[in-house]
Amino acid sequence: MHTGTSTRLHYLDATRAFALLLGIVFHASLSFMPVFIGWAVMDVSTSNLVSAFALVSHTFRMALFFLIAGYFSRMTLNKTSMPAFLQSRAVRLGVPFVAGWFLLRPLLVSGWIAGAQSLRGDVDVVIAIYEGIATLGSLPNGLLVGTHLWFLYYLMLFTVCALALRMCLVRIPVVHGIVVKLSSKLVSGMSVSHWSPVLMALPTVLCLWWMNNWGIDTPDKSLVPHLPTFCLYFGSYLMGWSFQRDSLGLQSYSKLSLSHAVFALVSITALILLAPYESQPGHTDFLGYKAAYAFAYAVTMWSMIPLTLGVCKALFNTPKAWISYLANASYWLYLIHLPLVIALQIAVAELPLHWSVKLTMVCSGTLFTGLVLYEILVKKSWLGRILNGQEKQRVG
Repeated sequence: MHTGTSTRLHYLDATRAFALLLGIVFHASLSFMPVFIGWAVMDVSTSNLVSAFALVSHTFRMALFFLIAGYFSRMTLNKTSMPAFLQSRAVRLGVPFVAGWFLLRPLLVSGWIAGAQSLRGDVDVVIAIYEGIATLGSLPNGLLVGTHLWFLYYLMLFTVCALALRMCLVRIPVVHGIVVKLSSKLVSGMSVSHWSPVLMALPTVLCLWWMNNWGIDTPDKSLVPHLPTFCLYFGSYLMGWSFQRDSLGLQSYSKLSLSHAVFALVSITALILLAPYESQPGHTDFLGYKAAYAFAYAVTMWSMIPLTLGVCKALFNTPKAWISYLANASYWLYLIHLPLVIALQIAVAELPLHWSVKLTMVCSGTLFTGLVLYEILVKKSWLGRILNGQEKQRVG
């Protein structure tokens, strides 16, 4: 077995950047859904293709992100002391979480208010911003509610839980050896088995079954962890942690595979066909359709993750300046993107343009604004050192 290495796997930086940027496109697409889903605004131009994209991208993007975060967390821990590791996590995760919440939540609430105004007619930006800021007066009620920063909170929880688990196991050498051996076998099995998406789907279905909706719930309603979502994403985090112990296993898992592509195609087709039954709880076969949907959802997740890793490995396995730049900027972009996305969605909602044109406008406008701010405010400032670290700019 090849133990965790200090060699930088550049395609993992590219994959993590892709997962975060995919989240921006995912949120940008939600106003173009053909049915109202409770988003800030609904565009006049919609498409079922957007529904399919949102469905498929949501199956794997955050699980992929947490897998890579687990990999980089263990790698960082192996390079430094425990106090230094905890300090770096507190600064690079905790500070953006707290500061981002106070800065971004009023803007997001304002976006929802402005979106509701746009559905009724004219938008009053001043009133929307004032009412958004006023919501800070209700603290601590509503803490964590209404932002996309839950991923930082859960990443901090995963880090604490992984370290606590590690400390407990180290104190019992026999148990520690058994756990390491089992995790190594799991990693090795996933790396070589063509059936790994199906095998990994079995425990994932248990988590999906207890979600409030079909698919993965967004745990942004409370500081109390949402148990099914926590278990699913913590499992992804621990898998990345285990992969770092055996990087050859990760290299093998990241190879493009025809079997993974076939599983993805079949499961995605099943997802799209089964999705309409979620709104038919009175159907005689509702539970059967839910079980089939959960299984297809899990297979999609565990086939798209290695496929994404494989594509990024094939394209970005050697250092590329623009990929490194995006990898460094992606954390900042994801932190600030949602208010920008919603503002642009409201701005284009009534324009007589095709949804694809407007989606492109929203995505490009968000990225352009975010990158300009990154250059001016973040890249070479104290803020950049908080987000991306002192030596190598990355988050994990």
